[in-house]
Amino acid sequence: MSWNPALEPSCPAAGAAASIETMIIPRARDLGGFEVRRALPAPKRQMVGPFIFFDQMGPAEFITGKGIDVRPHPHIGLGTVTYLYEGEFEHRDSLGTRQMIYPGEVNWMVAGNGVTHSERTSAETRAGRSSLFGIQTWVALPDSEEERPASFEHHPKTALPVLDGEGKRVRLIMGRGWGETAPVSTFTDMIYADAVLDPGAALPLPVDHEDRGVYVVAGSVVVAGETHAAGRMMVFRPGDAITLTAGATGARVMVLGGETLNGPRYIWWNFVASSMEKIEAAKEAWAEGDWAEGRFRLPPGDTAEFIPLP
Repeated sequence: MSWNPALEPSCPAAGAAASIETMIIPRARDLGGFEVRRALPAPKRQMVGPFIFFDQMGPAEFITGKGIDVRPHPHIGLGTVTYLYEGEFEHRDSLGTRQMIYPGEVNWMVAGNGVTHSERTSAETRAGRSSLFGIQTWVALPDSEEERPASFEHHPKTALPVLDGEGKRVRLIMGRGWGETAPVSTFTDMIYADAVLDPGAALPLPVDHEDRGVYVVAGSVVVAGETHAAGRMMVFRPGDAITLTAGATGARVMVLGGETLNGPRYIWWNFVASSMEKIEAAKEAWAEGDWAEGRFRLPPGDTAEFIPLP
């Protein structure tokens, strides 16, 4: 999913907390009653580990009959990770997948050489008022996996490891952390977790990941004596011992990071690749619109419309 590729975050000075390598403040954009905050890619930081795109979706409230309608669009060279706090929507893709997603679950679509998908609020949910709040990220694939066939995984919330105690509840979404490993398939060493902290609760970050970042979804956290409010992403220096302490109202944070790739990635619209040649080939294939025999197909059951090449 990508609502607005031109939406760029800002990177102010990190301040006195020496362990914070980069501070990122997403710029919010209201897209017709639906707010998006984009933290990655940022001007001073393209990726955190393999994470190359990070969007906060909402929170949004929809009246009866309304919802999201992200028309079919293509991806290459990445995997999309969808994780919701509130609401639901239906994912369809050119593999034939038709999957609802609800809070605490994981949709993991690996584009590889090419896939097309759509995301829409279901007819059942549109029958009344509804809400939507969540995070969608893109994970850039290593060179060896960029041309792999597309794939899709869904994991219910009961399948994900949860660490609960000392005023914190941490759900491991992908990768490894705190002695646990999530069941979602990965291609590089990584960490991605949803942590809810009571006021004053402390969360130490694993030190054995090459890259580590934290996005504050709600409340605030204290790092090295400085308070950081919701809507900020902090990227920490490798190897430093970091502990987050929740502020007076508690906090909800997303922890992300892992092994860095062997080089930067090119990103254009919904395409990510290790070379511009691969992106140009994907642009040409989508523009051709050969849904029967071409590189990209439309999702079965959602073929009446699509997002054209910008």
